[in-house]
Amino acid sequence: MQITFDPYELSVELPTVETYLRLRPASGLSAKPREVALLSLPNTWHAVQIRHGGEPVGMGRVIGDGGCFFQVVDICVLPDHQRRGLGKRIMAELIGELERRAPAGAYVSLIADGDARYLYEKFGFRETAPASVGMHRTV
Repeated sequence: MQITFDPYELSVELPTVETYLRLRPASGLSAKPREVALLSLPNTWHAVQIRHGGEPVGMGRVIGDGGCFFQVVDICVLPDHQRRGLGKRIMAELIGELERRAPAGAYVSLIADGDARYLYEKFGFRETAPASVGMHRTV
């Protein structure tokens, strides 16, 4: 019997403000101001982190109203740790929690950047066009 060592640990936990501010831009997502992180992180419905040697190297969150609408956000993994299935592990935990706790019929959305759409398709996400089109506005 061969024992495989996994150097990565997935934990259900909200990232600290410092972790959040570090992981987003280091992983290619937009940077956020500290004030915004302080406001938004406590409103998380579910969050996970991936650690390597005790240090966070990836994260993901679900936000929403707890009933009708949820959005998957902040899925990111540091470049040195990408292509090891960590994004898939993050998504599996987030979707698993949605399936366990979200009411039947809840609408779960996300914005897929670039090739990330292929990861999200594995979890049942589909493009909404032409029936509907995602839109956004920054204030």
